[in-house]
Amino acid sequence: MNAAILLFAERGYDATTVPKIADKAQVGAGTIYRYFENKEALVNALFQECIHKFLEAFKSTKPESTTDVRQQFHVLFHVMVDYAENNTHELHFIDTHCSGHYLDEKSKQIFQDFLDFLKNFIEHGKEQGVLCLLPSDALIAIVYGAFSHLFKLIRIGVIQESTELLDSIEECCWNAIRIH
Repeated sequence: MNAAILLFAERGYDATTVPKIADKAQVGAGTIYRYFENKEALVNALFQECIHKFLEAFKSTKPESTTDVRQQFHVLFHVMVDYAENNTHELHFIDTHCSGHYLDEKSKQIFQDFLDFLKNFIEHGKEQGVLCLLPSDALIAIVYGAFSHLFKLIRIGVIQESTELLDSIEECCWNAIRIH
């Protein structure tokens, strides 16, 4: 599974083959086919696992335990940071495969559940008069898009991660979506 995530994240779906995954994992291709019917089944299982793990990380923090939208944002932002730091390849895998033509209905639904969780936070913030009245998907794109690209730059060594950097990025993302 780790070899497959790494290859799918680095090379993409089309350039990753089951034999390449088997070589990377140091197993025979038949071993992979014992568990997965084909490459599409494998990528869907991986995608579902990664999204489920990310969504559970969000849900486990119980951001709704405070009514302060700014504090909820802080908690959610740091969940994203923790996920990115501990699951670098998985985050890149999610980003590069979330709109893949090969995703099955279950994968699409799990990703939609993930987006719905974020949309619920955004909608709550709008109702409280704290967040901009732009479409929720636009506000998610502003924050998650910036976050995702930041961690791509950290992963490839263009930017050095630090607590100060992450605190500043959090504040910039917050300022981008809040009502001024």
